[in-house]
Amino acid sequence: MDSPPQPPSDEPVSIERAPPREPILTLPLALTAYVVLLALVHLRVLLPPELENWTIDVFGFIPKRYDSSLANLQIPGGAGAKVWSFFTYSLLHANLTHLAFNVLWLLPFGSALARRFGPVRFFLFLAVTAVAGALAHLVTHEHAVVPMIGASASVSGAMAAAIRFAFVRGSFLSFSRSDADTAAKVPALPLLRALRDRRIVGFLVVWFALNIIFGVGAIGVDSESAGVAWEAHIGGFFAGLLLFALFDPVPRVRSDAADASSQDISNGI
Repeated sequence: MDSPPQPPSDEPVSIERAPPREPILTLPLALTAYVVLLALVHLRVLLPPELENWTIDVFGFIPKRYDSSLANLQIPGGAGAKVWSFFTYSLLHANLTHLAFNVLWLLPFGSALARRFGPVRFFLFLAVTAVAGALAHLVTHEHAVVPMIGASASVSGAMAAAIRFAFVRGSFLSFSRSDADTAAKVPALPLLRALRDRRIVGFLVVWFALNIIFGVGAIGVDSESAGVAWEAHIGGFFAGLLLFALFDPVPRVRSDAADASSQDISNGI
């Protein structure tokens, strides 16, 4: 026999709600601001050609500026450009493809680094690695008159810094990764320990091969002599790898603890 229908109850009924879906791609504010800045600076391509070329000459990095034997050579920007062009060249790009390559390379690594460092450290880190890339280019192209532009020295530095913690259990390249903020805050590997990790060594080999063979990134903008400034990439990369600890706010762990924490289910891959 069916039971009689129950009268409606005034008791509140709890309804389980499905957890909100996380966005596919969320960028920290510092990285978003940097990408927007690059895009706004790139609007210079809408300027008349003479003015656009002037901005490249004034804000691009030209090794010839520092050639003391050419005191009478007139390069737009004067003495001031000898200082600011160490930074400003990294905000300029030759074309939309050049900008897109750098932004796409930066998104995964720069996102983790921005979450870890916070805005001030993140922007300062990008500036320092840009300077390192410019110095590497200056040493290897001391008489070059073609301006170098592009953010790839900073992008390379961000990639190098990020691999110091990217493969640690719970981080963003780990198979057992946590949420984005937690993944960005795992303790980093000591440098010597990181350089013994075969996954990191494999990443380094692939990165150097791609830069030497294909050389996507910071380029000269002269239409006849444009080339890849891969030395700037390497300068930024080594700066990011070696100077990471100076910017990192996350406490270090002992070497033996780092060995244990870096073990991942990907260890046999």
